[in-house]
Amino acid sequence: MNFREAELADIAQMQVVRHLVKENTLSDPNLVPDKDVAYYITVKGKGWVAESEGKVVGFAIVDLEDKSVWALFVDPVHAEKGIGKELHRLMMDWYFSQTNDAIVLGTAPNTRAEKFYTLQGWKEIGSYSNGETKFEMKFEVWA
Repeated sequence: MNFREAELADIAQMQVVRHLVKENTLSDPNLVPDKDVAYYITVKGKGWVAESEGKVVGFAIVDLEDKSVWALFVDPVHAEKGIGKELHRLMMDWYFSQTNDAIVLGTAPNTRAEKFYTLQGWKEIGSYSNGETKFEMKFEVWA
């Protein structure tokens, strides 16, 4: 498994992974166009990919401007192999190397993602208007 920073050339494969997931699915794939992914990995923050045999099997994107996790997805075929955990670590280490500000994310309640973030030390701090659980990670907790 190879982990590295995401590049514009990775977007097509990142989109494939995004559409393979079984939880937090998009009702309309056009809701997250390639140009948005490009903007997040080049302007608003940074992204990372996990590759297996030259193919992207997971990715993570953090939004430094809005202090939030924008995406963390792993191809279900490659789930439970530590890929999400390593992508999460890379993303969070980079984020907290840039700022000491707390970071937030939202995910659907009662999902594997919710359990994952709890296990990584995120604290539930409420919910968003769309029903997603709102989590926060503080610098002091991550450090």
